[in-house]
Amino acid sequence: MSDLILVDSNDTPQGFAEKVSCHTGDGHLHRAFTALLFDDKGRLLLTQRSPTKMLWPNKWDGTVASHPYPGDTFVSSAQRRIPEELGIHCTLEYLFRFEYHVSDDDRGSENEVCGTLIGTIHDTPNPNPSEITKTEFVVPSQIDSTKPQEYCPWMLLALALLPRHTIPEHYNISAWQSPKVASKMMHMTGHHMSDEQWRLLL
Repeated sequence: MSDLILVDSNDTPQGFAEKVSCHTGDGHLHRAFTALLFDDKGRLLLTQRSPTKMLWPNKWDGTVASHPYPGDTFVSSAQRRIPEELGIHCTLEYLFRFEYHVSDDDRGSENEVCGTLIGTIHDTPNPNPSEITKTEFVVPSQIDSTKPQEYCPWMLLALALLPRHTIPEHYNISAWQSPKVASKMMHMTGHHMSDEQWRLLL
């Protein structure tokens, strides 16, 4: 297994460390990505994480989250990982980064600078069952605000931050960029972490 990229709070590389050690206890700050994939109708592809995942098993993610390896960019790492998890390829664009630190009970924690990517999915997903147990396309109203614990915190935060950034119109995701939806996602994020546990990076 490749080591992950350790970074400081400015996302400057500081070395490398093994994946499990980066997520054990309070973890070590490292680089990660979350890739939000939408279809032509503007629906987000949710993926339910495998029960064998170290952190947030069985929770819904949107769509693929993983880590760059040494030599990767945010985009190249996602282009490598998406076929491994979903059996498809798609073009991705980088949007923004945020730093966050959140624990998953006694299982460990995420301590990451997370690059947020966006892409359009045209093919039918063929999930790798060791990574993903279920997939579902959803509109914002189908994200259940009464069950924030069922969703991964990095996905909720990335969705909450979407309206703060310019999204190319061809993605057709205006429904996800409304202030009402952003407020809903930020409120759900608050179930997992306080405002002091995350920040946008310039």
